Amino acid sequence: MYKKLFHLVLLTLIGLSLRAHAGVILQYHHVSETLPAVTSVSEETFTGHLNYLKNNDFNVIALNELLDALKQGHTLPDKTVAITFDDGYNNNYDQAAPILEKFGYPYTIFVNPKLIDEGKRYVMGWDKLKELSKKGALISNHTAQHDYLHVKLDGETNTQWKKRITQDIVHSQQRIKEEIGHNYKYLAYPYGEFDNELQALVTELGYIGIGQHSGALNKHANFSRLPRFPASGVYSDIKTLATKLNSQAFNITQLSYENSVTTQNPPVLTIGFQVDDFNKSQLACYVSGIGKANLNWVTDNTVEVTSPKKLNKGRSRFNCTAPSIKKPNSYYWFSQPWVIQ
Repeated sequence: MYKKLFHLVLLTLIGLSLRAHAGVILQYHHVSETLPAVTSVSEETFTGHLNYLKNNDFNVIALNELLDALKQGHTLPDKTVAITFDDGYNNNYDQAAPILEKFGYPYTIFVNPKLIDEGKRYVMGWDKLKELSKKGALISNHTAQHDYLHVKLDGETNTQWKKRITQDIVHSQQRIKEEIGHNYKYLAYPYGEFDNELQALVTELGYIGIGQHSGALNKHANFSRLPRFPASGVYSDIKTLATKLNSQAFNITQLSYENSVTTQNPPVLTIGFQVDDFNKSQLACYVSGIGKANLNWVTDNTVEVTSPKKLNKGRSRFNCTAPSIKKPNSYYWFSQPWVIQ
C-alpha cells in the first residue's frame, strides 16, 4: 500500500513539474471572407481553431485571469490560452461573437475610443461593445485612433511627446471606463510597434504593454512587451498554429539590444537563458524574409543573434525556437520585433 502511495505521489510531482508556467495569447482582427485576407479568417477557419482548442483540452481563460496569474507568479494549467481581437470591427460582433458564445470562450477586444466616438462605421459602437461586455467580453485599450505611438511629430521634444501619448492612453482608458465600466490597464500597441521610451512610459503609467510578436509568456516575461501569436491570414493554418498553441516560454535571464525601433542594421540581439529543458545545439533563430540567423554563444548560457544581411526597412522579426526535452512535440518560442528606420 505504501509503495503504491509513494508511486502515486511521485507521478503527481512529475506531472506538476511538467505543467506549464506559461500561457499563449492569440490575436485576431477580422472574422470575414470579404475583408483583407492578411488580417482575416473565415468563420469556418475560426470555428476550426476553436474546435481544435476544445478537442485538445485547452484551458481557454479571460486575459485578465491569465495576466493576473502570471503577475502573481502562479502556475498556470497546461495548455492555457487567451483570445484577443484588435480594433473592434463590426464583424467581431456579427461573426466572431456568436461563434465564441457557442463554445463558451471568453475573449478581449482592444478598441480605439476616438474612432468609436466619431461614429466610424467599420467599428462597433459603444452599444454593441456594452452588449458583448455583459456577455463576458473584456474591452481594453488600443489607443485613441491607432496612431504609431513611438513616432514623434515634427519638432516635438521628448517632453511634449510624452505628454501627448500620456493624454492619448489615459483619455482612451477613461472613455472605456465611462462607457463599459472596465478599467483593465492593458494596452495593445497599434501595429505591434514599441520602442524603449514607449515601454518605459507604459510601465510608468501602470499599464501592461501587449505586442504582436510571436511567443509564449510566463511569469518572467517583460510586462511592457508581452507577445501574442497572430492567427489570421497566412498564420491561420491550424497545422502551424497548433505548434504555436503548444509552445513554451524560454526562461530568459538577459535580453539586450540597442532599441526595437532602430537605425542599426542589421541589429544585434543578446539573449541569456536558463538552459534547463532544451539543448543549445537545437536552438535556431530565423530572420523574417531572410532565413537562418547567425548564432554566437558568448558564454554557456548567453547567445548573440545577428542577421546574415541587412533587414528590409519597416517591421521585421527574429524568431527563436528550441524543442523541449521534457515535453515531446513542444517548442520553446521567443520573438524579437524590429522596426528598421
